[in-house]
Formats: sequence, structure tokens, C-alpha cells
Amino acid sequence: MSEVTRHEPGAFCWAELATTDTRAAKDFYTSLFGWTFADSPMGPGPEEVYTRLQLRGKDVGALYRLMADQEARGVPPNWLCYVAVESADEAAKKASELGGTVVAQPFDVMSYGRMAMLQDPQGAMLAVWQPGTHAGAQIVNEPGAMCWAELWTRDAERAGRFYTGLFGWGLKTNDPSYFEIQRAQKSIGGIMPMRPGMDGVPPQWGVYFQTADCDATARKAAPLGGTVMIGPQDIPKVGRFAVVRDPQGASFSIFQAV
Repeated sequence: MSEVTRHEPGAFCWAELATTDTRAAKDFYTSLFGWTFADSPMGPGPEEVYTRLQLRGKDVGALYRLMADQEARGVPPNWLCYVAVESADEAAKKASELGGTVVAQPFDVMSYGRMAMLQDPQGAMLAVWQPGTHAGAQIVNEPGAMCWAELWTRDAERAGRFYTGLFGWGLKTNDPSYFEIQRAQKSIGGIMPMRPGMDGVPPQWGVYFQTADCDATARKAAPLGGTVMIGPQDIPKVGRFAVVRDPQGASFSIFQAV
């Protein structure tokens, strides 16, 4: 078991799905991962609900319906990754100084914490989270929980400089096409250049959820309305992964460790 009560600054701490159909998304993900969920109102409307996704009654992520302004801007269903910080205000200030854009200025989420939405110089979106009463995911790095985050970008070296400056991450590589993100000398995510043929795809962060059996989980996705986009395939000496798109169009990855 990998239960946590605090995420150190610079660690990926939360993953949140914005979707067009919360009921269908709940059906898909609870069936795929065995999650349960808990709803909380976040506005007066019947669809203004924030859903915490849970494993063994502990939070592993969340989902909500895309806001009207997001849909008006053409924002597609997506998973958003969060990084824990000591100060959301300082992180937003530093991101701007490093050439990023503060899409949503730091704001309080009731007593749960304080957050900001950032966009790196190449356009990838990421959130920072300064915890209050809510630290983030309460289970990580086990089947059914978040285990990795990965940036697809057009210039991996440039992205690496931005994020190491922002979060103090280290970068490790044995292959010029992939950088491992390190915090306290432990790999927690990756940065990789976008592949040929991805010209119309914007730079983006993606989340990985661990599974005990990558192939079995991938096979389960299709009858539930999902689509396996890549894999399953091996990462030599590391594990096996696949990229899946849910019925509403949001993509995520699954990973089975060796």
C-alpha cells in the first residue's frame, strides 16, 4: 500500500478530469479501475458537482463537468496534472519570469488549498497546489492510483529548462529522446519530444495510472467505450504500458511495473 498524507513540494500530487459527461465518465472509470466516488456541490446548478474518485475510500483523483467558458474556448475533455508547491503565488510569479503564462491567477479553493493554472512556454497546461486541508491524492504508486506524469512537447530541452527552474527538478537521461524528471534523486515523471505526425496535437501533460495487468485493463477499456491508442507494449526493464482514450475523448495511460 502507498498511502500518503503529504506531498513534498515538486511532487505530482493530484490528477483531475474535465469532461463533457460526468455520469458516463464515472461509469467508465469506476468499471475500469474499481474506483468509487463521492460527489460534492461546487455551484447551484445540478451539474456543478465535484466528484472525488476513490480507492479503498481514499482520494486518488477527481472529475467535473467542463465549464461553459471552457467549452466556448473549445477545450476538449482532458486530465490535468497538479504539482505540490509551498506557495502558489510564488510558483505563479516564477513561472511568468521563466517565460510561462499564468492562465488562472492564484486563488483559494475554500479551506482545501490554494492553486494556480500555468501554461509553459510551449503551451502545455499544468496546475500548482498549495495544500490546506486537502493534500491531494491519498494513495499513489499502486494499482488503481496515479504513478507517473509525462510531458509531450516540441522541444524537450527547452521544456526541461523551464520546469527545472520552476520546481527545482533534476533531469536524467540515457536516451536523448526521453528525460526522466527527478525529485530527491527519484524519478517521478518524464519529458519527451512529440513524434512525427503529431503536428496538430498541442503540447500536453498526461497522467499514468498503475495497473496489476496492463493487457487485461486495456482489453477491458473497449467494451466500456474506451479506445486503446497505443500499446500495450513493453518499456524494456521498466514495465508495460498503454495509452487509452475514454468515451468522451480524454486520454490517459496505464502502466504495469516489472
